[in-house]
Amino acid sequence: MLNADLHCHSSVSDGTLTPEAVAERARRNGVDLWALTDHDEVGGQARARAAAAQHGMGYLTGSEISVTFIHQTVHIVGLGFDADDASLVHGLAHTRGGRERRARDMAAGLARAGIPDAYEGALKFVGNPDLISRTHFARYLVEAGFCSDTHEVFRRYLTEGKPGYVEHRWATLSDALKWITGAGGVAVIAHPGRYDFTPNEEFALFTEFKALGGQGVEVVTGSHTQAEYLKYADMAQEFGLLASRGSDFHDPAESHTDLGTLPPLPKQLNPVWEALEHRIHRP
Repeated sequence: MLNADLHCHSSVSDGTLTPEAVAERARRNGVDLWALTDHDEVGGQARARAAAAQHGMGYLTGSEISVTFIHQTVHIVGLGFDADDASLVHGLAHTRGGRERRARDMAAGLARAGIPDAYEGALKFVGNPDLISRTHFARYLVEAGFCSDTHEVFRRYLTEGKPGYVEHRWATLSDALKWITGAGGVAVIAHPGRYDFTPNEEFALFTEFKALGGQGVEVVTGSHTQAEYLKYADMAQEFGLLASRGSDFHDPAESHTDLGTLPPLPKQLNPVWEALEHRIHRP
């Protein structure tokens, strides 16, 4: 089966490698079809497409859009869209706009917990200041010696109920799907196993997503267990969704799963890349 990795990040959002370095790593790991899906951003797409061509990989445009659904942040990956579409570019810019205020509020909470200057510290790890995120704060807290790794930072400081957590209202599910589909792309629910939904809430997410024109779900992804591969394969079939596959790679040391190293999709599923064949940029 085609080794497709359609979910990863570069220094344009919260990854640590440039788009060119991510492309090189993907190809070295045997990736045939690649998409760079930086958070709420398409600024790295031209570089990623050129790098993919240089390394002989097929390429799909991508972005991971943050939405709020039932008071939780859910991520929707867009694939195969026109990266210059005006509505998409404007919508992503608006979504990014609230990150600075949220980051300053996070820093204030961390200061009250005895961690000063966290905003300035996080900025050292930011390639794009518009996209400052919890991940950048986590890297600073590790560097400053408050925690041993970024996973510990999230557990102790950056999840709900902890000193550095600040809820943010992102785009709506309807907005994200309108931007993606309006730009000719396919919308995919990213890593559904990560969300803390009840079964009824998860069913509501899939139902509304499908009704709004969503077409895919990540079945095999870096944060899913073997049991979750099977669960979301069943849900893909139940809802008539295309199946996607992506490592969600951010950094060689931090990420659970490296680019291109996931198992293949279950055979009974319809891969999203087959529906996007006409949108693939070939070297």
